[in-house]
Amino acid sequence: MSDTSAEQILNADTSMGAVTLRVGDLETMSDYYSGAFAMEPLEEQSRAREVHRVLGRGTTPLVRLIHTPDLPGVDPRQAGLFHTAFLFETPGSLAATVYRAAQDPRSRFIGSSDHLVSEAFYFTDPEGNGVELYTDRDRSTWIHDGEQIRMATEYLDPNAYLQSHLDQMILDAGPALPGAVGHVHLQVGDIPTARAFYVDALGFEATQGNYPGALFASAGGYHHHIAMNTWNSRGSGPRAASLGLGDVAVTVPAAADLQALTARLTARSIPFAGDGRSVSVTDPWGTQVTVSLPDLSTDELIAR
Repeated sequence: MSDTSAEQILNADTSMGAVTLRVGDLETMSDYYSGAFAMEPLEEQSRAREVHRVLGRGTTPLVRLIHTPDLPGVDPRQAGLFHTAFLFETPGSLAATVYRAAQDPRSRFIGSSDHLVSEAFYFTDPEGNGVELYTDRDRSTWIHDGEQIRMATEYLDPNAYLQSHLDQMILDAGPALPGAVGHVHLQVGDIPTARAFYVDALGFEATQGNYPGALFASAGGYHHHIAMNTWNSRGSGPRAASLGLGDVAVTVPAAADLQALTARLTARSIPFAGDGRSVSVTDPWGTQVTVSLPDLSTDELIAR
């Protein structure tokens, strides 16, 4: 690959960071993410009328909740969040979290699927934000069709999965078991515009485009770090201010990656803000994406 083409895509070691959600009831949402998904509060700060609270596992932030009670609720038909996908290292850790989430009366279980590259379970939180809990199959088992990674939506029996992988020791470990934001799935108004922004400008590489009304993209050959669909939001324009998605976080390894990104954005006349450690840009529907260097502290996460 030439240096020029390398500068057009994100570093192979790119990953996703904590998703920001604007919430109407901070205590209910914080308690839900703690109870259902075994997360713990890591940091909190008040900024004017807003309260920012970061939750995660160990020292890894997974979600930032911003208390903004004056905003209207999530509109499932507008652009924004389809789901935040939390990735677990083992089937046992996934099963334990799925069990906790299913036991919480505030959860709405949406379903479960075998995607060939991963096994996933879907919930909706108390304020209407989608959540995916998943674990990856080993990369050696992924099937490639040319430059596309084969994915499907096949039935996965949730009860059989729990019976196969759940035990009390894993369940008791809870927040001590690692987790990460594996990918973020967005609702957009149309796929060509989304591709121009997330693939051509940000630098993700398309990995699957055969699903009607959807596009999957990643860095470094992962099945997807970012997905975009129009299933509920086809034709939608810029988002109105509301509860729900506040920021999509992407982590890149080095300052040179931020410099390459700003060059791509500048070439396309896309406005952005940067401070040397991060670049913030807004997609065509008003969703903020922040690309940052590693080792972002919880203080920096809250401050941005």
